[in-house]
This record gives sequence, structure tokens and C-alpha cells, in this order.
Amino acid sequence: MAVPKIVLFYVFTPLADPEAIRLWQYTLAEAHNLTGRILVSEHGINATVGGDIRDVKRYVKGTRGYAPFRDADIKWSDGLGDDFPRLSVKVRSEIVTFGAPGELKVDADGVVGGGTHLAPEEVHRLVEGRGDDVVFFDGRNAFEAEIGRFKDAVVPDVSTTRDFVHELDSGKYDHLKDRAVVTYCTGGVRCEVLSSLMRARGFEEVYQMDGGIVRYGETFGDTGLWEGSLYVFDKRMNIEFSDQAKTLGRCTECGGPTSRYENLPDDRDRELVLVCDRCAENRTL
Repeated sequence: MAVPKIVLFYVFTPLADPEAIRLWQYTLAEAHNLTGRILVSEHGINATVGGDIRDVKRYVKGTRGYAPFRDADIKWSDGLGDDFPRLSVKVRSEIVTFGAPGELKVDADGVVGGGTHLAPEEVHRLVEGRGDDVVFFDGRNAFEAEIGRFKDAVVPDVSTTRDFVHELDSGKYDHLKDRAVVTYCTGGVRCEVLSSLMRARGFEEVYQMDGGIVRYGETFGDTGLWEGSLYVFDKRMNIEFSDQAKTLGRCTECGGPTSRYENLPDDRDRELVLVCDRCAENRTL
């Protein structure tokens, strides 16, 4: 019986021939019947793919057979079986599109000048020791934070990652430059770049949550500092770490609690809106 699984991972490392890596990754993923999205650049690889657990394991083994990807931090989650419409493997100037490829520097150890990595337990120790001096900084698109975020986190007003450079350069967060800033995002890849951009702009003490929200949720579930659901970029739309998850989102039609996103391309100029089950059902009647 097929057991659908999704894996999420990234590796920042210099790649001399991104096109060769693209061809290899496409062949490897296709051979194992996987779907999803893989981005390759001169800075590394960023992948989210899914399929039957046996095929995914073979893909992961093959990917780790390439020395620069050997230590990739693979994050596993349960899939639905048809989480992605197809397999897409592309070469881009950035594996996360901040619009600042010239600013990012990587070496064999990863991003140069990025934030200090903190495991979930270390984040807790930092908060316990520093209290209000610690601020959580959301490295995702603002709509993602509508259904889940760290308690009292700063959520920048961005609709795409390209907006972050302008946000940081605007000066609106300069008051955080002498605070302990913990950046976080879904799996960690956006924070790798964001933390380096922040440090380059004078933020003195920048950390990043190692493994992102996914790893934190695996460690603490809903008993820690995370609140709500996690938005994911596949058919599932969101996941929760336990049945104790809070519902932070509000339906755009009735205002009731919901974590349910729906594609409404012509509605309020937004591609995704929060709509509760009842309102969605009433609309189709």
C-alpha cells in the first residue's frame, strides 16, 4: 500500500555547473515518480518533493550520494499522494528569490555572514535567559503568519520575499538592531538569506531557527512558543503539529476562526484568502 511522504531540504554550497545539477536532479526525481519543485543556482539547491515513501527514500539516498549534499537536513512529513501537480526542476539566479543574488556569498560551509543557528532547545534557553530582549522576526510572506506565528513575533508587511530588502532598507526595523533577533521561516532556507541581509545592514545579534518552524514543531509541538498552523506550499495548504493547535486565522467573509486557505484569484486582489468551511460550503450551494 502506497504511503505518501513529502521531503523538504536545502543546501547552500557553491555549484560550478547548476545546469548539470538540474539535469541530474530531474532524472533522479523522475525515475522515482516524484513530483514537486526543485530550484538550483550557483548558491545551492532548494527542494520540496513528494511521492511514495519507498521512492522518496531512494531519491534522498541518491541525492546524498553527491558529496556537497551529503549532510542535507531532510525534513519529512505526511503527504496526500497528489500534493504537487507535476515535477519542476529549474535553474535560477537564487534558490530563494530575494532579488539580491549579488549580496549572497556562500562557501562549502554554507552562507557566509549569516545568523547563528539555534536548535529549538537553544531558542528556548535564549528566551529564558534574555526575556524581552529577544524578538522573533518572521521571514515568510505576511499572509502565512495569519494562521501561525511565534508569540509576539514581528511580521514584516511583505507579499513576496522580494519585498524584504526594501523593508529592511526602509528603517522601520532599525530599533531592533541592538536586540537579539531570531529569524524563522518554514524550513530554514529563507532565514539563511534573510539573516545575512540583516547582518549586512547593521543588525548586531541575529540568529536563525535551525530547521525552521518544521523542526521546532517536531520538537515542541504546540507546547512551546509557536502558535497556530503552518502554511505549506502544496495541496495540503497547512499542517498542524498536534490536535492542541490554536486557530489564529479569521475567515474573510464571516470573521470566524479558520486555518483554511482557498484560491480566489479575483477576490480582493489576493491569490489566497482565508475562508471557513461553512462559508465555502454556502458559496457552492
